[in-house]
Amino acid sequence: MDLSTTYLGLELKHPIVASASPLSAELDGILRLADAGAAAIVLSSIFEEQIIAEELAEAAMMDLGTDCQPEAAGYLPPAPGGNVLDGRLETLRRAAERAGVPIIASLNGCSASGWVDFARKLEQAGASAIELNIYRVPADPMESGPSVEAAALEILRRVKAAVGVPVSVKMAPFFSAPGHMAARFAEEGADGLVLFNRFYGPDVDLAALTARDDLHLSNPYDIRLPLMWVGLLARRIPTSIAASTGVWSGGDVVKYLLAGADAVMTTSALLRHGPGHLATLLGALRGWMERRGHESVASFKGQLAAGGQPDEAAQFLRAQYRTILTSYDAQAASQL
Repeated sequence: MDLSTTYLGLELKHPIVASASPLSAELDGILRLADAGAAAIVLSSIFEEQIIAEELAEAAMMDLGTDCQPEAAGYLPPAPGGNVLDGRLETLRRAAERAGVPIIASLNGCSASGWVDFARKLEQAGASAIELNIYRVPADPMESGPSVEAAALEILRRVKAAVGVPVSVKMAPFFSAPGHMAARFAEEGADGLVLFNRFYGPDVDLAALTARDDLHLSNPYDIRLPLMWVGLLARRIPTSIAASTGVWSGGDVVKYLLAGADAVMTTSALLRHGPGHLATLLGALRGWMERRGHESVASFKGQLAAGGQPDEAAQFLRAQYRTILTSYDAQAASQL
């Protein structure tokens, strides 16, 4: 049975990829994911402003008290620049050498120079590819949709011009026309798209009357939006597509592959069940293929992807929407 697939030009032994999470922040976790069977691993995201803040804090700590007494001057050696980032790059370097699977670096920048400088360093440290995790909320009501799109495209252009490894974009689903934006990313040289990025917003602490962090793991129902767009774009966008969000079972993997995904990424299920859950997902994929008589992933990948004319797909989706709403049975739902 041939489970292999190609994503970002990388040959993967199967389509299931461990996406960025706390599990992939340190070498030990990365090696556990590799040993558990991940076909590729996306490192925990590097946030430009976090690295800068940590390095500034470290520099301030090294300088604390050095000038309060004459004897203190020169007691500590000068702090080498980039200690925090160097540690992350060393983790990447060692993972690339030891994991035995492609290591994809996830980068979340906040400045034009940061995107480029960090991307170059990630490539030099051995990243097989770079995933651009573009998180930017246009909080200014006067900022237009086209300007938001232009800024995202410019990030891609700059990074592509700076590195030679494949570059993917982890897209947000909130562009006014996600399909058009996906096509623009492909035109500007994106080697792949990850559908979709999850934007986390704060909750409200009613006791303290302040915002509070509130992270919830994905659930299987969250598959619906990316599944739809993977199916709509797989045959129309000339670039790799990775599906992300809601992957908890082997059935979820199969659905994304049927829609046309080249790779299927999972995070929440691995955080809940541990790296060993990769074997469960892979076993379920094999079992489904055996029952259906498929000898390879390629034999069914994209079988349910939208074909024909775009207006046909739009009409089909509208018909589904109408059917879902009109077939809701309130009485049956109340008994669940």
